[in-house]
Amino acid sequence: MKLSRRIFQHLAVGAAVLTVLVALAEHGAWSQAARTIKIIVPAPPGGSTDLTARLMAEVIGRTQKLTMVVENRPGGGELVGAEAVSRAAPDGNTLLMTSNAILINTQVREANFHPVTSFEPICLLVESPPVLVVNAASPYRTLADLLNAARAKPGALTMASVGPMTAHHLGLVTLARAAKVDMTYVPYAGSNPALNAILGEHVTSVLAGSAIVEEQIKAGKLRGIAAAAAKRIESLPDVPTFAEAGFKDLEVDNWFGVVAPAKTPKATLSQLGGWFAAALQLPEVQAKLVVQGLYPIGLCGDDFGTLIRKRYDEYSREIREAHLKAE
Repeated sequence: MKLSRRIFQHLAVGAAVLTVLVALAEHGAWSQAARTIKIIVPAPPGGSTDLTARLMAEVIGRTQKLTMVVENRPGGGELVGAEAVSRAAPDGNTLLMTSNAILINTQVREANFHPVTSFEPICLLVESPPVLVVNAASPYRTLADLLNAARAKPGALTMASVGPMTAHHLGLVTLARAAKVDMTYVPYAGSNPALNAILGEHVTSVLAGSAIVEEQIKAGKLRGIAAAAAKRIESLPDVPTFAEAGFKDLEVDNWFGVVAPAKTPKATLSQLGGWFAAALQLPEVQAKLVVQGLYPIGLCGDDFGTLIRKRYDEYSREIREAHLKAE
């Protein structure tokens, strides 16, 4: 995942952000007085999307002296909450905390908005690099071991993830196609059920965010055999990357970012982007995120928009080539 570990590469806000904020304030680009900014999370409370939104809302609300609230609107593979934001007034008062899942779900489910044209990018905030794991009792110690066994027993081994039709699902399908192996995909409604399945040896392998599997790897209950990151994850130094295992072009994004309704003024987007980017620089924020297996990125504005368009097109191609459909 080439995006991984570019931590703070795009977070050079420092004096530049302060200059932008001062200029915006002086010219009245967006008055903070008596404002309530709502961040809609299209997922249930407790997950990475929700955690990121609540941390950002608390910090920005405190540092910018304004009111920020988080509202959970789960359902439809993130489409319910996303549609609500797409229809909101483009005034910067209603934002969407989303993930790359929306770029997939809108291609396989009916949606009344477009994930690229219905929103304005603000910032990609954090990512949680996925890790492919097997049970510690498994005979497979490396990715090569797993794939060789899959070639010897076509269809007998299973690969699981939250899904179907998620970035993790597409990642596993892409891996199987690249390795020319036949493994049976098993979808789970959430990461925790998938984790329980691999701990109970009900499936052969699971691809899940590092935050989900790290504790069990360190406890010796799971074995990490490949990480979808540009370089090894600092907290899991013994887990090689997919590139090290021979799959240098395999990218499995797992990011969370914030967008606004289309036609939100550029000055408003710049101010919001400055607030989110500045919040990511705070040591207290970095510490809270990393503990949860979330790594700050800070890819904002047009750069975030470029990534969204790129990944939307790539997912479209992967879905088409693998003949995948929503279940």
